Amino acid sequence: MFAVTPLEPASVFLSFKASPENFAELTERAGIIPAPYLARAQWVALQTKDALPAEELARFLRESYDMVFAKLPRKARETALAAKSAARKQRARKPAKKKRGRSR
Repeated sequence: MFAVTPLEPASVFLSFKASPENFAELTERAGIIPAPYLARAQWVALQTKDALPAEELARFLRESYDMVFAKLPRKARETALAAKSAARKQRARKPAKKKRGRSR
């Protein structure tokens, strides 16, 4: 788990893991707080959707994913990479042609 968002209205819009340096920097910004219950593990929480620009948020989420992925056991990383590769191959296939039905 590298990010969490509530499905119902809440005081937090999105939470994600941050590096110790980014955690210190982000928690000094308006609209960003240490994540409830997860701050000791360097997680931050965005209080609003506009707390970070989209490009910056995408970069922080990618870093969060990479940090969590790196800590997974080797077998779990290999399984995840195999699944990702299979999904790419499936997307690359051309979709089958639709059969034409008889018109009435």
